[in-house]
Amino acid sequence: MSLRRWMQTNAPPATILIRIVVGGIFLSEGIQKFLDPTTLGAGRFAKIGIPAPEVMGPVVGGMEVVGGVLLLIGLLTRFACVPLLVSMVVAIVSTKGPVLVGHAFGGFSLQKLDKYGLLSFLHEARTDLLMLFCLAFLLAAGAGKWSVDARTGMRTPHI
Repeated sequence: MSLRRWMQTNAPPATILIRIVVGGIFLSEGIQKFLDPTTLGAGRFAKIGIPAPEVMGPVVGGMEVVGGVLLLIGLLTRFACVPLLVSMVVAIVSTKGPVLVGHAFGGFSLQKLDKYGLLSFLHEARTDLLMLFCLAFLLAAGAGKWSVDARTGMRTPHI
């Protein structure tokens, strides 16, 4: 698939609302991984059980900053969604998966909660699931009319 096709979008202008929220959250979370690495970056990754946390913390933080900015301006939106989707799947499996099954697994620790199982998983994962599905929407629909992708697509003839 060509770059031009990845940047094309027929999504409505209101798609900007999803881009602003999702892009803003990723940008904010990425910045915080650098500002407070002990609590939100490498230190948190080590506590969860993410391998090589001193490497993965900054890598994920950088990916969230760059991806967040790209989503906010609507540039290469579909490309930006792919690594962010992977990041969200890893976040759900590593932090919410143990809540679902009720015990640690695969090196991922179980957080202390009053209850475990499906309903606890859905409660704890609600924000992660929302981010995951918003990213899936943006991957499928594109950035929308009010984006750099749309402006670039308008200047490029369709093939």
